Amino acid sequence: MAITAGMVKELRELTGAGMMDCKKALTETNGNMEEAIEALRKKGQAKAEKKASRIAAEGLCRIAVKDDTTAAVVEVNSETDFVAKNADFQGFVEAVAQQAVDSDAADMDAFLAESWNQDTSKTVQEALVDKIAVIGEKLSIRRFEKVVAKNGCVVSYTHGGGRIGVIVEAETDVVNDTVKEALNNIAMQIAALSPKYVSRSEVSAEYIAHEKEILLAQIQNDPKESQKPEKVINGMIEGRISKELKEICLLDQVYVKAEDGKQSVGKYIDQVAKEVGAKLSVKRFVRFETGEGLEKKEENFAEEVAKQMGQ
Repeated sequence: MAITAGMVKELRELTGAGMMDCKKALTETNGNMEEAIEALRKKGQAKAEKKASRIAAEGLCRIAVKDDTTAAVVEVNSETDFVAKNADFQGFVEAVAQQAVDSDAADMDAFLAESWNQDTSKTVQEALVDKIAVIGEKLSIRRFEKVVAKNGCVVSYTHGGGRIGVIVEAETDVVNDTVKEALNNIAMQIAALSPKYVSRSEVSAEYIAHEKEILLAQIQNDPKESQKPEKVINGMIEGRISKELKEICLLDQVYVKAEDGKQSVGKYIDQVAKEVGAKLSVKRFVRFETGEGLEKKEENFAEEVAKQMGQ
């Protein structure tokens, strides 16, 4: 069967694959469009496996929210920032976030094995492989987290076009625009200052002991400070621990929008609660930052050219 330019164009539009790949697939399947699509999918899967050694450290975080009580944040990685700005990729990440907010999966393996909401004939993993074939880069659904508020609400905030995604869960008996605005402000605070805990009560005794051990060693290695009385040294350690906790505990942080530059996040929450007559508290938060903990592959273009030229 003769393969026409129109057939190649149609297959390319259906799959997003390259023109020559489409022509070859149609030739191999004697012009059968369904079989050609399947052949390209199979090659896409091989392409995905071939790319498995690459590092996907760029990408996007996206959040889906349902009924003000349920939210899910996902991180989907790509190899390059260029792809992260691609509308097709962004649409896929939005779909993954929607999948996550509807999902009951407890881990990534279960999530990837679920039926894909946009095409139940596929799993999430198969939808990912198809998208790899279309985009031509290694993509990875790295992680997701779902938050369900049982006695309050959730708010979300995305920063930097998807570089950071934050969900805040609050316990509150009043849910109105004032409360949501306050929680959104807190989500922005979390995005900017990256606290590790909501409050000091979440910090383990082991963490405190370890930090004190480090601080004591620093003092002992300082000729001047090590000569101070033990009581003074203990006071110095307690002071430095307190300062650190104010940086890593959300409620102890200085609220970034505070007019006096001194009000803590905890005091800001109390202020809002009093204004609306509510019992309001932050129960938990989730903060994803794209690529955190991943090693980005740095390419030296000159070295690469020299290598290919055999120099």
